[in-house]
Amino acid sequence: MTSSLPDQWRQHLALDRRRSLHTVRAYVATAERLIAFLEEHRGEAVTPALLARLDQADLRAFLTARRMDGIGNLSAARELSAVRSFLKFTGGEDARVPLLKGPRVKRGLPRPISPDEVVALAEDIAEGARMPWIGARDWAVLLLLYGTGLRIGEATGLTGAALPLGDTLRVTGKRAKTRQVPLLPQVRQAIEAYVALCPFPVERDAALFRGARGGPLSPALIRRAVQGARGRLGLSDRTTPHALRHSFATHLLGRGADLRSLQELLGHASLSSTQIYTQVDAAHLLDVYRNAHPRA
Repeated sequence: MTSSLPDQWRQHLALDRRRSLHTVRAYVATAERLIAFLEEHRGEAVTPALLARLDQADLRAFLTARRMDGIGNLSAARELSAVRSFLKFTGGEDARVPLLKGPRVKRGLPRPISPDEVVALAEDIAEGARMPWIGARDWAVLLLLYGTGLRIGEATGLTGAALPLGDTLRVTGKRAKTRQVPLLPQVRQAIEAYVALCPFPVERDAALFRGARGGPLSPALIRRAVQGARGRLGLSDRTTPHALRHSFATHLLGRGADLRSLQELLGHASLSSTQIYTQVDAAHLLDVYRNAHPRA
């Protein structure tokens, strides 16, 4: 049965949780590394019963071994998150996973969240959901925030009228002002996967994203989920749902987007609100320069 555990985990992630190919590959690789480590560390075959007996010392030893492989804080935090999910899977609904605080990611001046951190955050929240459809919902919401720059209230305010999804999404922002935002294929697929799993009928005039009881999804639930995940992953307090909007804007600007186009995408009433991102981007570039230049 030991050799089949990673295969069972792969099937669960791909079929039951409908995770992306990238996520499945990464999480299964973590499970395989954990099993190989434990076989040497414990000197016995790894079974679900053995996994259920793991304690903090075992997980700490595994992370130490991974550190010796040269991984950094963020990778170590993601590895720990994947291990937690794997242990929950092998132990069942009532599994007691050892509590171990993840490594802290070094804090510095305010700067955008990296794409890797966004993915790590979304994966951690989705994998920790108590039901697959809720995990798919949270994954879709977070990708939507980062992929379109929506405010959290704009995302949770979407209705079934947004379906079927196309290349753009019509959004109602502040002061009831509407705008069109491009929809990346990955974001569209995430939303469609959520809709397919959602147990509640998606009606044109009802909320697209639903809470556990079927009502509109509260932005506060997403904020709390992000707050919990950033603690587990060792991300800074600046990691909030709204920070995903800031990251969207800063990354676009860094890739050559002009301020007027960015203003339209973000739904800013005035250009002065958008100009702050030129300062954020400059600060980020200065930070990179200081870390990389031998004379800095």
